[in-house]
Amino acid sequence: MLNPDEAVIVNALVRQALVAAQEVMGENGLNAVLRTSGLERFINNLPPDDLNPGIKTAQYALFNQAIEEFYGRGGRGMLRRIGKASFQYGVREQAALLGVAGVALKLLPARQRIKFILNGMVNALKKSNAQVNAWVDDGGDRLAYCESTCAICFGRHSDEPICHLYVGSVGEAVRWATDQEYEIIETHCIAKGDPHCRFEVGEVKA
Repeated sequence: MLNPDEAVIVNALVRQALVAAQEVMGENGLNAVLRTSGLERFINNLPPDDLNPGIKTAQYALFNQAIEEFYGRGGRGMLRRIGKASFQYGVREQAALLGVAGVALKLLPARQRIKFILNGMVNALKKSNAQVNAWVDDGGDRLAYCESTCAICFGRHSDEPICHLYVGSVGEAVRWATDQEYEIIETHCIAKGDPHCRFEVGEVKA
C-alpha cells in the first residue's frame, strides 16, 4: 500500500486526464470539477507534458470522485467517456510511450492483439511513474489488466467497483487493437477492500 503523502501522478498523466475531461465535459464542466477537487491551479493552466510529479494520487482520486458526484447518475458513463478520450490522447500524443508507433497488429489473432495493447498500457505507466505496480493476467480464459496502485480509487471506499474511467480506457484500448468492442468488467476494486483492481476483457459486444 502506497503512503498517501508520497504517491504522485506525473504531469504528463495529469495533462492527459485534464485534456480528456475537457473534451468530454467542456471547459465549464472541467473548471467546476477542478474547483470541487481543490485543483483550481489547473484552470486554463494545463501542466507540462513531462514526467515530473504533478499532483498527489489522493488528489487524482478526488478529481474522479468529483466528476462522478457532479453528474450524479450519469457520472459513471461520463467517466467511461473520459477514459476513452484519455486513451485516444495517449495514442495521438504518446504513441512511442505506449509502444504502438508503427505497429502492425492486423496479422495477429485477437487475443494477442489485446495482450499487446494491455501490456503497452502497463509499460507506459511504469515508464512514466516508477511507483506503479500493474500487470496483465493472461492465465485464464479472459485477459485482464490489473493494478495494485490504482489512482482512481486511492483512499476511497465503496461496496462496488468505482474505477469507471479505467473501464473506458481499457475498453477503448482493446477496441483500438482489435477493431471490435468488448465488454470490460471490473471484477476487483481496491475501494471494496480487494488487493488490486482487475479489469477483465469479456465478450465481444453485439
